[in-house]
Amino acid sequence: MRNISLIFKKVWKSAFVFASLSFLIVTVTQAQDVVAGRTLFKAKCASCHALDHDVTGPALTPKVNELDETFLIAWIKNNVALRASGNAQAIEAAKFSPSEMTAFPTLKDEEIKNIIAYAKAGEPKKVAEVGAAVKDEGTSSLSIVGVIAIIILSIIVLVVLGRAVKMLERLILQKQGIDIVEEENVSLATGVRTLFKNKKFVAFFVLCLIIVLGSFGWMGMWETGVHTGYQPVQPIKFSHELHAGINQIDCQYCHSGAFKSKNSTIPSLNVCMNCHKNVQARKDDGQISPEIQKIYNALGYDADKQTYDKTKEKPIEWVRVHNLPDFAYFNHSQHVVVGEAAIRKEKGINPKDPVCFACHGPVNTMEEIYQYSPLTMKWCINCHKDADISGKKNDAFYANIIAAHEKIKKGEKITPAMLGGLECGKCHY
Repeated sequence: MRNISLIFKKVWKSAFVFASLSFLIVTVTQAQDVVAGRTLFKAKCASCHALDHDVTGPALTPKVNELDETFLIAWIKNNVALRASGNAQAIEAAKFSPSEMTAFPTLKDEEIKNIIAYAKAGEPKKVAEVGAAVKDEGTSSLSIVGVIAIIILSIIVLVVLGRAVKMLERLILQKQGIDIVEEENVSLATGVRTLFKNKKFVAFFVLCLIIVLGSFGWMGMWETGVHTGYQPVQPIKFSHELHAGINQIDCQYCHSGAFKSKNSTIPSLNVCMNCHKNVQARKDDGQISPEIQKIYNALGYDADKQTYDKTKEKPIEWVRVHNLPDFAYFNHSQHVVVGEAAIRKEKGINPKDPVCFACHGPVNTMEEIYQYSPLTMKWCINCHKDADISGKKNDAFYANIIAAHEKIKKGEKITPAMLGGLECGKCHY
């Protein structure tokens, strides 16, 4: 009987450790699904949807909690076909907005489920500090809390099972007529020391410690260099929501470089003065808006006399928000001009919205600009893998590439110059 109790003890400990590790794996996997869903949501859905309020499309969080997952998958993949099939729910859903929702037939069921999981979980709160990246606390907090909870639960269960096994052993010995000497009350410190003399417990404790420290290390390394949500304090409180949203000023009016060069360029204050020489937002006491006055001060402009004093000029020190590593080459014009159609299709950008939204997010709703996309290598590579450029044969850039390949097939001479090798940005970036 004693052997049976020992076997019972070993089996239960092994089973519990296995179950704990399995639960940990499931917890971390689910957290990663929410992260993947957030990335897909930002890339595919955010131009028309928000989680908690209606925009072009309805707020997603209440909808995903209300609608069946099977319907949502079919709707997201091809809502047009679903409506054409006579699905009453799809026909009713289409009445929300006159704008037809973009179909995403390339999305896999698991990817859509990840988006739904993120919409249900919601956006984690962010804390911004000047000059520091905003950390997404959702994944790491969930994982770490889960690991700690499992460890505490494991210890409690092990203690309970240990006591239960001792009780069973005592009952078995009593039935066999063996006298049992009752142990004196043991102090907590003595109990802990005795516990740590158990090699199996020590091994389990070390394993849990490695998992916890490994989780902290993994989350730290995973977030290194990722500044999603970074929102520094700017010298002037420029509202993109007011200018690009309410006043509907086109992005290229200020950032003209994005359409013709590598950099989007910071607009000169002369561009600001095209409007703000007259638009001064004066208060009741006649004082010019403090933020507009900062523009005047930087230019040495006297609004009353309408004159400039060059000796008082001082450049505005804007804080860069979107910043790629020095070894990464990115050309704005290549993406927003040559690749515009492919990017719009891949990211699901509304035809009425600028293609800039694909990377910078719905800028027309941002009071203060922040880094919307992760801008990681994986994020860029995924777009390059999925973007369809097969319909760009009439474009001069792709036409040159096709012509070069035809010459290669014929055995004719091909030089780097024919493939854009004379462009300055190929070497000087």
